[in-house]
Amino acid sequence: MKDKPLYHTVADRLVRQIDEGKYSVGSRLPAERELAEQFGVSRVTIREAEIALQAMGRITIKTGSGVYVEDSVSVRDGEYPTISAFELTEARALFESEAAALAAERMTDENFAELEGLVEVMSTTAGGDQAGEAADHKFHHAIAAASGNTAILHLIESMWRMRDEIDAIKKVYVSICSEDFGARGREHSDILDALRERDPAAARKAMREHFRRLITSMLDVTHEQEMEDLRKKSMESRNRYLKNASI
Repeated sequence: MKDKPLYHTVADRLVRQIDEGKYSVGSRLPAERELAEQFGVSRVTIREAEIALQAMGRITIKTGSGVYVEDSVSVRDGEYPTISAFELTEARALFESEAAALAAERMTDENFAELEGLVEVMSTTAGGDQAGEAADHKFHHAIAAASGNTAILHLIESMWRMRDEIDAIKKVYVSICSEDFGARGREHSDILDALRERDPAAARKAMREHFRRLITSMLDVTHEQEMEDLRKKSMESRNRYLKNASI
């Protein structure tokens, strides 16, 4: 088993500090030497952590100037490609399944403890609940980070931003969570169990099953939305006809 790279731990701690408001958007992070002393690691480790955070879009490294905190939601709807919720979910299934397979052999006790807590939150919160949504994101982020592949982590975080910031896609995901939030806890628990076995094939399969269910739910939700739109149009036409007939 490979331990989680030290720079990943440092990067996670820096993200928490940013999210907690210690470093605001636009502010400059302390110098490498100061951060190295703060975290008790080498300057090389700090540099690797900052490169990982830049790949995630959380900071910008400006040569000769310093490292600055970026707005984590600075990319907006209009700047994304035109894609459907199905396309995004298919892509997530491909990358996140492989991330889970890689992570299976590299998970640490700290990783497992974090995922256990997140599964507990997802299992006890209602669909659409903010805490549950945040736990869902953190769960997938933690697995991507544990994969040890910064490129995969960056791609998965990019897809999560599209999930949360493209209105049409967000609407579909919100509908799914509201309709069948109980499945979320069960499926993430299955993924965690597979990771505990340190079995890449089982972890990959559990993650794929999670996304297979999402796609199936999307088909159901989309069908219901189309039928509702059809009913509304039919009612509008009926009311317009009756109004004209009475003139």
